[in-house]
Amino acid sequence: MIVNKVTDLIGNTPLFEIKMKNNNWKVYLKLEKFNPGGSMKDRMALNMIEQAEKDGRLKPNGTIIESSSGNTAIGLAIASAIKGYKFIAVVDHHASKEKIDMIKAYGGETVVVGDDYKANEVAVIEREKMAKKMSEEIENSFFPHQADNLDNPLAYTDTLAKELVNELKTIDTFYAAIGTGGSSCGTALGLKKYNQNTLINVIEPEGSILFGGKGKPYFQSGTGNPINAPIPKIIDYSLINNNFYAKDDEAFNTCRYFAKRYGLLIGGSAGGVIYKALEDINKKSGSGIAVILLCDGGEKYLNNIFNDEWMKKNKLINKDIAEQLEKWI
Repeated sequence: MIVNKVTDLIGNTPLFEIKMKNNNWKVYLKLEKFNPGGSMKDRMALNMIEQAEKDGRLKPNGTIIESSSGNTAIGLAIASAIKGYKFIAVVDHHASKEKIDMIKAYGGETVVVGDDYKANEVAVIEREKMAKKMSEEIENSFFPHQADNLDNPLAYTDTLAKELVNELKTIDTFYAAIGTGGSSCGTALGLKKYNQNTLINVIEPEGSILFGGKGKPYFQSGTGNPINAPIPKIIDYSLINNNFYAKDDEAFNTCRYFAKRYGLLIGGSAGGVIYKALEDINKKSGSGIAVILLCDGGEKYLNNIFNDEWMKKNKLINKDIAEQLEKWI
């Protein structure tokens, strides 16, 4: 493959097959870490920019400002660098050092809010308020507002979903982190165009309020919805069949297990998705095809999830998780 823009490398990410021990289900991991910015958010970042260009919301030499836990900001920083826009990411401490360094490496700037928040709390409201305020004050600026922007889910409907169908033909059940709802609902819409019977399962951190659960702080980054934060408008609950709650220790110890067992570095929320998906698939009988969407790679979490001291400090080490995974795969 020869390309002349790095954005041409977005999509067509590989599938990685894992074997179940207790049934004949085929399980495929969709590895979105192989997008240029290391996550599936590259897809929606580019689409939000291109659609805004088409309808005039984003003009030449403009400034793009977005609230992000990191991955969306990286995707926007890459697209901005190629297209000649200035980019400013509004982040909080949930954005890992590696993510912030990547944003800056691509020429983006960062504004950090929520200094008074605890380590396992997310400053979503403060981030969005700041991004909105800056977009009103800075001339010729554009605030994509990913949580309410319909160009977010549409970035996946005819790309990621189509890739899965082209490769696997039939998908019986699909698992993804819920996040703002863009990737999960957008892909779900695309999959159901091909097969209305595909089950859509979303995973959120234990502590997220998206499905009415009792809110509490959590460490998983870029997914779920913390207490008091507004529900993203792009979530289409009618597309979702089941939701599952992943604990921080389940998510992070699964990441560490997959690194040591399979040589796959995956991000924290992806760890939660795999754990709850395998738990659910293990209960099934017979055979079928399951896809687990893994939003990003673990390279951006070396200073926390893959750091023994950080894990011990936050009381997240749990050897039982690896033992449980060994029973399933």
